[in-house]
Amino acid sequence: MSFRETREMLLLAYDSKIISDEEFLVLWESCRSKNPDFPYSSYARFDLENIHETECLAEFRVQKQDIPVLANVLQLPMNIRCPQRTICDRIKGLCMLLRRFSYPCRYSDMISRFGRPVPELCMITNEVMDNIFNNHSHRISQWNYNILNPHLLQEYADVIHAKGAPLENCFGFIDGTVRPIARPDQQQRIVYNGHKRVHSLKFQSIALPNGLIGNMYGPVEGKKHDASMLVDSNLLHELEQNAFSPTGEPM
Repeated sequence: MSFRETREMLLLAYDSKIISDEEFLVLWESCRSKNPDFPYSSYARFDLENIHETECLAEFRVQKQDIPVLANVLQLPMNIRCPQRTICDRIKGLCMLLRRFSYPCRYSDMISRFGRPVPELCMITNEVMDNIFNNHSHRISQWNYNILNPHLLQEYADVIHAKGAPLENCFGFIDGTVRPIARPDQQQRIVYNGHKRVHSLKFQSIALPNGLIGNMYGPVEGKKHDASMLVDSNLLHELEQNAFSPTGEPM
């Protein structure tokens, strides 16, 4: 039951003398949402067809004609179902995720566009994100021959060398990325990064010259050193096994 439905039931129970004044006040306060009560029904219903091309690109960073294609490629289900029974079609759910990922954007900024409260926007966005991660995370967490095959590795290395890099077999650049988080209540020292002076999680990624992430490892605790993270990721072993040019030269 939603907060609104619960309050309606409380009013009915109070009017029927089922609960006392004190019980009504206590239950009414406990069933009040912390989020502002926006007039959601007054907002226009979201319809991708009614959004202008330039507006779509500005808000979602994707051409309007490409959003249905992206939903198919990502193999999203026809309907996104949240644990508390909220249902949303996949096009709208994908647009919520794209809007949320277009910096800067808060969930409250999305209310007028999608006509839903913040908790629903958050749950739907997380469901879409979890679905994409569960189905496609292996493309960057494991060695992906679609973007890391010998011919492409040689092409990456040629582009980097043409830009002035002295190495002729370097196909990408590796670095650890620190992502700040809120200070946890317990065990905060584990995630404290002394170099950046923030509580954080760390990721290790390989950036390719075409802008794609070739491989990613993480998250790990923020205090871990980049060299230690490199060993734990087993990336050096992956390079020894898979990173070769078409002629067999190690990359």
